[in-house]
Amino acid sequence: MDFSESSEHALMRETLREIGSKYGHRYYQEQARSGGGMAELWNELGRGGFLSTNIPEEYGGAGMGISELALVCEEIARQGCPHIFLIVSPAICASILSRYGRDEQRKRWLSPMATGEVRVAFAITEPDAGSNTHKLATWAVPDGAGYRLRGQKYYISGVDQSDAVLVVARTGTDPRGQAELSLFIVDTDAPGLTKNVIPMEIVATEKQFMLFLDDVYVDADRLVGTPGDGFRQVFSGLNPERITSAAVMNGVALYALEKAAGYARERTVWKVPIGAHQGIAHPLAEAKIEVELARLMTTKAAWLYDHDADAGEAANMAKFAAAEAADFALDRAIQTHGGNGLATEYGLADLWGVTRLFRLAPISREMILNFVAQHSLGLPKSY
Repeated sequence: MDFSESSEHALMRETLREIGSKYGHRYYQEQARSGGGMAELWNELGRGGFLSTNIPEEYGGAGMGISELALVCEEIARQGCPHIFLIVSPAICASILSRYGRDEQRKRWLSPMATGEVRVAFAITEPDAGSNTHKLATWAVPDGAGYRLRGQKYYISGVDQSDAVLVVARTGTDPRGQAELSLFIVDTDAPGLTKNVIPMEIVATEKQFMLFLDDVYVDADRLVGTPGDGFRQVFSGLNPERITSAAVMNGVALYALEKAAGYARERTVWKVPIGAHQGIAHPLAEAKIEVELARLMTTKAAWLYDHDADAGEAANMAKFAAAEAADFALDRAIQTHGGNGLATEYGLADLWGVTRLFRLAPISREMILNFVAQHSLGLPKSY
């Protein structure tokens, strides 16, 4: 077992730090408050090949894996720019299309996704379904050579920044009365697709949307894979989603801890730096331990996924651990700064909404605990 980082990964980290530090947290703040989507940073990551890490080489990608994409997510967040869309388009959508898209679909979508020229959002959540995917009520009804999509989607990230959205819809009902799901690529400017912003209190560069699909027509070539096989297809994208979510949170936590440690070394009250006091030092040390444990589990989950092993347990654990650790680390960093922790110029308090979000989404901590209780401990299903 070798825990040393490869020279390739070390070089990637160095380059990503150079890119991320050119923009930094002030850029993130300005973009989030002005409604921007960090397009300049996204485009530079695309030119550097960092959006293509998990896309096969034959479609313009780097042919690496989720391990490398997680590295990108962590390092950019570590520079104060948590980029949620790295989770959506490269992690979820590219993973699904790479595994289940037909060759012509892969050529059409993956190649421009690899360069960042095209972004694809992901739409699964619905107002009345929550975490129960079997209750999805959006239907895709056959119509001639294509399908008509009818329904609603809720809390869909970054649709305004996207060229298309990968929509999960029902195409039937199985003998148990549960939804048979299929996936469709829908242009964001398709007739009948309406997107309304959901006002949010968090500071983020991705807006949340309510989508209304009113007889949205798509050709048959927009169906991904086999009709009715959507449930399996979706879950091939959800493990990468959890892993890269964990990586973003790990990066935010490291950013906060580095800011806090620097402040604690320099801020002097009563003749010594405040970091000399255990009341400051111990909480930061505890946060550091929690973050490093989360990073280890994130690395394990990515390795399992990239080696076609069952990554479900590790991916869920990584997401849980990273979200909890980031929330704690940010809270301790703010407390270390005292009143300055709430000041805009110190670049901490505006990240609270994002870290709190990841304890809720893309899967809540409670649903992860349900998963671990049932699948890891063999306890009876509780829901």
